[in-house]
Amino acid sequence: RMAVPGGAVLDTAAVTQVGVRADHTRRGLLSALMRAQLDDLAPRGEVLAALHASEARIYGRFGYGVATRAREVRVRRSGRGFRPTAPAEGTVRLLTPDEIRSVPAALHDRIALQRPGMITRGETWFRPPADWAKRDDRSVLVAVHTGSEGEDGFVVATAARGHAARPLSVEDMHADSPRAAAALWRFLLDVDLIAEVTAWGRPLDEPLDLLLADPRGLTVTAVEDELWLRLVDVPAALAARSFGDVDPVLLGVHDPLLEGNAGVYRIADGTAERVEPLGGPVAPQIECDVAALAMAYLGDRRPAELAATGWWTVHDPAALERADAAFATPVVPWCGTMF
Repeated sequence: RMAVPGGAVLDTAAVTQVGVRADHTRRGLLSALMRAQLDDLAPRGEVLAALHASEARIYGRFGYGVATRAREVRVRRSGRGFRPTAPAEGTVRLLTPDEIRSVPAALHDRIALQRPGMITRGETWFRPPADWAKRDDRSVLVAVHTGSEGEDGFVVATAARGHAARPLSVEDMHADSPRAAAALWRFLLDVDLIAEVTAWGRPLDEPLDLLLADPRGLTVTAVEDELWLRLVDVPAALAARSFGDVDPVLLGVHDPLLEGNAGVYRIADGTAERVEPLGGPVAPQIECDVAALAMAYLGDRRPAELAATGWWTVHDPAALERADAAFATPVVPWCGTMF
């Protein structure tokens, strides 16, 4: 299940392991597979579908668009550490092997839906960390932060075994608040025999540089697409999402694969509903296909950005300004879960 702007949680198909055998490529099998899946999802009540793409050029033709982005970071471990006024609350403890699976699983699904794009996992997702703890080639630490109201964050990190200074790699980290996240980062940077801490798939708005005494110790090594989203049921998806309180915007949506999604949608007063079929007497002020709509749906991209780069078509410039206000979200969307 996935959180969307406004706090609603929607049933979502987590699409993974898509592939065609090497001796059967270029025969249209992938297209047939993806289309059959889309036809199967709507009757099951899955309003959205999401995936992580191995190649960026594959999934747009099936209506998927980049809905969240994430960054990779590297933080040098130095004696300067955190700023003196940076939050320093609560305690961090390492979990025992028996806790590695159950404690993060329960904690994640309690705090998972606090920002758009985040999804629930369940305990079975945490099998890999439990298995990592048994490996001989890497040291694994799984830690939990406890604040004034109980456990509110966890981190999974690994490092190559050995005595020389080496990088500590953050594999998974979630926290219920910026203060809990700060405590987990402080803990990681205090681990001995570590040269630096690296992390991938982190949210774009994580204020790590504001915590460090030396902000130049943080290097953003990449910003990449994270979650690709497909609106399987556009009327239901738009009805579930909250919008800014604006004067009406008439948005035309095209969907060649699921034609029932096509139409003119009226966005106004915080809600959206379909009011006309495409080609009817009510003309849209803005138009896009379903993949371009996915790019704005969680709040990652502004309609004005998408219009300026050719993803959205604008017939009424004043409506574009209202669309920006309607789709704006107070927090950057992020998934934070690989599947």
